[in-house]
Amino acid sequence: MIGLFNDCFPPIMDGVSVATQNYAYWLHRKGEEVCVVTPTADSPVDDNVPYPVYRYVSMPIPKRKPYRMGFPYIDFPFYKQINSLPFTLLHAHCPFSSGELAMRLAHSRRIPIVATFHSKYRADFERVIPSRLIVDLIIKRIVNFYNRADEVWIPQASVEETLREYGYRGRVEVVDNGNDFAGTYSEEERGAFRKELGVADDIPLFLYVGQHIMEKNLEFLLHSVALLKDVPFRMFFIGTGYAAGELEELSKRLGIDDRVSFLGCMTERERLRKYYLAADLFLFPSLYDNAPLVVREAAALRTPSVLIGGSTAAAVVKDGVNGFLSENDKESFAGRIRDIMQDRPRLELVARRASETLARSWEDIAGEVSERYASLIKRCRP
Repeated sequence: MIGLFNDCFPPIMDGVSVATQNYAYWLHRKGEEVCVVTPTADSPVDDNVPYPVYRYVSMPIPKRKPYRMGFPYIDFPFYKQINSLPFTLLHAHCPFSSGELAMRLAHSRRIPIVATFHSKYRADFERVIPSRLIVDLIIKRIVNFYNRADEVWIPQASVEETLREYGYRGRVEVVDNGNDFAGTYSEEERGAFRKELGVADDIPLFLYVGQHIMEKNLEFLLHSVALLKDVPFRMFFIGTGYAAGELEELSKRLGIDDRVSFLGCMTERERLRKYYLAADLFLFPSLYDNAPLVVREAAALRTPSVLIGGSTAAAVVKDGVNGFLSENDKESFAGRIRDIMQDRPRLELVARRASETLARSWEDIAGEVSERYASLIKRCRP
């Protein structure tokens, strides 16, 4: 059995959660015996998946809604159950409670463990911990976690720089994230959903999907689009996070709340797909993200992204080819959007190229992952 361990899983939605979900689904579809191990959550949707999900007791993390802190070792029924499962390989998608549990199980059973480095953890801790020394100690512990894995994977090559900055010196393997929207673009659906939203074809429609946290540069984003008041745009924010209320208040103060709508968390993937499909541009000025899945999801539905040049998130984008890049200041970002929307033929060409170059299916990724797992199991067999 393959065990996929992560500290969040639907109904908690972020890029790593979606990646874990698709690993499990497509590996199962390819005949692998697979399960997910994750903390408890409000209103879990585990009955709707074709593979087992094992959850351990947890509590909400202060100032990090909707994330939770798990305690697998005090959840005795869970711990007894997990120890009885016939694991052959474990894959940890984060270095915290679920990852440490996976590491302990792998080492005690002498089975291989893969650890994927997804996120810029330092920024998370610096926001809530005022001591640089304590943050450095936490990062050191994270690096030690990856040092103990048999293989360390990253979702795109540029992420290696962050991991090296943290102090990791071992080998890394690049394993792309997939996309469950690849190959599903429909011009007819796009027009129909824009009509449903009440957005005419000639009105620019912008989209942001992701955590509503300040680390994502979302104050910058709202200030930037506020500079486009002469443009009759609409914009949707999809997601949740500790800063959601602050961002809504800011949109009111900037006088754009009649154009900007906050839709909250959207767990229904088909509904989310329609928003990607309807949008003209995906606005993602984050300097925090490593390899944002949302950029690839948008690209699959011919919605190219506007990102900050030089950011890790922008490493897969060539300006004016399969996306757009801007300098990291509000006037430049707003001006870039304005220029893009004034050249519709160019936008359509970039949109098609984004779909062609950034949208690899999860089914394809799962085939590669399954082969990598088999090779690692064979290599580590006593």
